Amino acid sequence: MPHAHSTPVLRIFRLATGNNSYVAQYGEHWLDLSRYLALQKLPIDLFHLVAIGFFERANFERRLSESDWPTAQPVFGEFGLDVPIPPRDVRKILALGKNFKEHAAEFGEAVPEEPLFFNKLPETLVPHGATVRVAPWYTQRVDHEAELVVVIGREGAMLRAEDAMAHVAGYTIANDLTARSLQGADRDKKYPWFRSKNLDQFCPLGPCFVPRDFLDLADLRVRCRVNGELRQDATTKDFVVDVPHALEYLSRHLTLRPGDLVLTGTPAGVGPLLDGDVVECSVDGIGALVTHITRPAG
Repeated sequence: MPHAHSTPVLRIFRLATGNNSYVAQYGEHWLDLSRYLALQKLPIDLFHLVAIGFFERANFERRLSESDWPTAQPVFGEFGLDVPIPPRDVRKILALGKNFKEHAAEFGEAVPEEPLFFNKLPETLVPHGATVRVAPWYTQRVDHEAELVVVIGREGAMLRAEDAMAHVAGYTIANDLTARSLQGADRDKKYPWFRSKNLDQFCPLGPCFVPRDFLDLADLRVRCRVNGELRQDATTKDFVVDVPHALEYLSRHLTLRPGDLVLTGTPAGVGPLLDGDVVECSVDGIGALVTHITRPAG
């Protein structure tokens, strides 16, 4: 599942056990994070761990060297995982539109003069390996959109770009599924994109959470494959607005809080999904998010 990376990446997987269980992959090691936290009398709460610096690389590696960690079974395949950020902790989902120049161009549009954001609802979240069942009344075009997701870990408003990354907990992957025909109709009427982005199950998220210290955003490939065919392929160096400046802009308008998710935009190559399609959205260092599509006949 994970892609090769030059230094060990810490990946946190949330198991679909119903009791907030986590395992961690660090290099070749698979660790029972929930059991370790219980032994250390620490809460099994990602955002508490972020707040106390648990996932800072130096602190984590010190703990790894000083303690006998309980091991865990490796996580492989598409099943047994839950959304990496518990939905109850997700306050808002904010998505950056047209953040790759080529993506704007494929719709005959220019890059916005200032960052363009829209929102998705937390209830649209589904995990790695989920089957998305498109509403039976909607038989028109649904598109894939692979995106790097920034997870906010520390509250902040009116941030400066140079300080913004201190408010980031880490990263994951989303497939910003879009009812493209609805979006086009609403765009023509100058309506917001709300309904096209928020059909049930329209935000697959996962497969894991990578803490900020373990991933360099400078040049990560963002890709999407459908049934093995490469559809989208770009890197984070192609962002129109980089992550620090996106957070600076957002935080002028609203307070960013732990659990907020910021989708950073999708590359060119978005396209329609058909019944039975298997979508794989990947980001270097994080892994690949797999989604199965079921469409109504019509």
